[in-house]
Amino acid sequence: MKAYLNKAPNSSLITRTVLTSREREILQLLAEGLSAKEIAAHLNLSIKTVETHRRNIMEKLNIHTIAELTKYAIREGLVALET
Repeated sequence: MKAYLNKAPNSSLITRTVLTSREREILQLLAEGLSAKEIAAHLNLSIKTVETHRRNIMEKLNIHTIAELTKYAIREGLVALET
């Protein structure tokens, strides 16, 4: 796991410059395991808006699954691994 976490040391710059603050917020909540419905309720958005943000995040980062998004968020320090 340590090797994976150290895989892309400069990618946090990509996260800050490519994703909007709202996209980073949604990425964090997705990585924490919240569903689109839960995120929508938490942020007072429609489910469709959350899904659109998720799709845009995935396109910008060239990531194709929620599992990959979660790994990316952990690597970027957007969420912490619980021990």
